[in-house]
Amino acid sequence: MKGIVYYGPKDVRYESNLEAPSIQHPDEVLVDVSYCGICGSDLKEFSADPPNFFQKDNAENPLTGKKPPLCMGHEIAGTVVEVGDNVKDVKVGDQVVIDPSVHCVDKTRFPGTHFDVKEKCTQCARGLTNICEHSSLAGLGAQDGGLAEKFVCASRHAVVVPKSIPLEIACLAQPLAVSYHAVRISHFKAGSSALVLGGGAIGLAAILCLQGFKASNIVVSEPSKVRRDNAEKLGAKVFDPSAVDGDVLEEIMKLSPNGDGFDYTFDCSGLQVTLDTAIHAAASNGTIVNVAIWGKKPVNFWPMDITRSEKKLMGSMCYTREDFEGVLDCFEKGDIDEERARGFITTVVSLENGMEGGFKHLMENKDTEIKVLITPNNHGELEYSKNYTKVPECD
Repeated sequence: MKGIVYYGPKDVRYESNLEAPSIQHPDEVLVDVSYCGICGSDLKEFSADPPNFFQKDNAENPLTGKKPPLCMGHEIAGTVVEVGDNVKDVKVGDQVVIDPSVHCVDKTRFPGTHFDVKEKCTQCARGLTNICEHSSLAGLGAQDGGLAEKFVCASRHAVVVPKSIPLEIACLAQPLAVSYHAVRISHFKAGSSALVLGGGAIGLAAILCLQGFKASNIVVSEPSKVRRDNAEKLGAKVFDPSAVDGDVLEEIMKLSPNGDGFDYTFDCSGLQVTLDTAIHAAASNGTIVNVAIWGKKPVNFWPMDITRSEKKLMGSMCYTREDFEGVLDCFEKGDIDEERARGFITTVVSLENGMEGGFKHLMENKDTEIKVLITPNNHGELEYSKNYTKVPECD
């Protein structure tokens, strides 16, 4: 089969004569991949820009025993073409999206690994698979991913897509699930206000997910005009902190419902200034959620900024299957607008064109591209070559 394969840092190749995967465990399903998105994490592997999600020196993944060369890609949607003998919840012909996380429970699929620990880590035993001590992702070191014509995973990672949802829209479930998880675990209340710091892919996804949770007022703070335009098209109010000649926080507070802060703030940038803004722009008793992934560099933080106003500061990491189901449910009910979500899809290319038209194109056009989809079995490329920029205007 054809696929895009990671061999090592700065060594990613398109190949046309790979061995196709097959079911090796009775809990597995075989998926014919229709769409697979390129993530920022994939770009880091493509360019060898840390962090590296594969094991150092291409060593074996401690959970699965796999090591490069491996197919990349973890934003996967497709059709089930074969199921293992134990599979009951998924059937041949089902369209699915994939939760690509690999955690303790999955080690039973990979005999012969050197994973010499108890059956489940403390987090997995509590159902917190998103923060498994040994977690990794399909397509990012744990096993072959979805930038290939076919993909195999355990059925528990295959989430059936309602027939009313187009598969290219369903493919957005993985990037949306990151933001959906953050909103869900914040215990967001319908009718609340929200401030999103950063208008990159995660920040834009947060807009749609907040809409799914019935937010009353969504403001996105972002210095980039292109990203502000994208956020506005998705239905958010936008704010340019770089245009303020004076107190930025004071101007942001004016955009909150009563001028005294937002019920929830989400830092999707990971900078000292955005964390500070998220904390200070939250209303008394408000909730601040860090969604950003930070490097190993400390920041200034004064606990009384939280304590004296009884604010809550929390983190959000990755997602669980529940978040994929939640995103699909929002699409099915219309709580997340399908056409606005379609605005995420800025380019769709074939697998053969995935290196030049996918990875390299995205590297060179980060400011204008949001989500590049690769279609391993050539679904929809011509349609999107004409229509991919179509996004409804904000009401």
